[in-house]
Amino acid sequence: MHARFAVSLASTVGIVLLCTAALTGSDAAAAEADPGALIAAAEAAYDRWGAPFDYGAYETPLRSAIDLWEQALPLLPEDAVQSRSHVLNRLSQAFFELAEGYLLDPAEREAAYELGKDTALASLRLDPAFTATEQADGFRAALRAAGDVAAIFWYGNTLGQWLNYHYVTAIMGGGVKDVYASFERSIELDEGYDGGGPHRAMGSLLTQAHFLVGRDPADAAFHFERSIALDPTYLETYVNYAEYAKDEDLVDDLLSTVFELAADPEVMAAHPFYNHRALQRAERMAR
Repeated sequence: MHARFAVSLASTVGIVLLCTAALTGSDAAAAEADPGALIAAAEAAYDRWGAPFDYGAYETPLRSAIDLWEQALPLLPEDAVQSRSHVLNRLSQAFFELAEGYLLDPAEREAAYELGKDTALASLRLDPAFTATEQADGFRAALRAAGDVAAIFWYGNTLGQWLNYHYVTAIMGGGVKDVYASFERSIELDEGYDGGGPHRAMGSLLTQAHFLVGRDPADAAFHFERSIALDPTYLETYVNYAEYAKDEDLVDDLLSTVFELAADPEVMAAHPFYNHRALQRAERMAR
């Protein structure tokens, strides 16, 4: 367990029993030594599509999933690269979502983002080609040549949020350029990943830091619109776009679209965690 982040998992005492309810006594002891069982339990806890989604209640299984993946990771053989990468990528995303959705204390959020970027980076460095390029040509070159879209995308997201607490690193240390390289490479590999996530993330980055990466702020609109075209059910894209847009009519149209789509249970179920948050944000903007 990471000491700085112990607070985020303290409440999971007993929660593991919720996700491994069928495992008792010797079965539970066996599961603790079986990374496959731990990973399966983590996936079951993390799943938000198999039943009606309760945003407030989801914090508990999300924390449990993190705990289970952290238990499984050191039990995986070093040569089980695919499984290790999967767990590390899941952890990066889960740390990001825990910080975004449930952590209120700035220090706890910073710690979660830091763990998110570190686990994604560990996943990237499982690839010998990544480490070879990093050693020969530098870290950013390795990012631009990496092949695991999940690791690259969540590294960019968690690093970007972590940099909000480290402005010197963001600007002088080139952190923002690393985020940009991550999203640029994610677009190249799979622009539809996570509901058009690479374009959505790039649009959000350009609204805030276009001057650091040599792009026109108007380019953000292209990325938001491309993300919407790739997955019109991902409501966060409309809200992010509305926060950036200067045209009041456009803002009204985007928010109206969110409210219209949110009335469809199938749309809300497509991306339960993010759509719930997006609807809350849209309602605050519309007041």
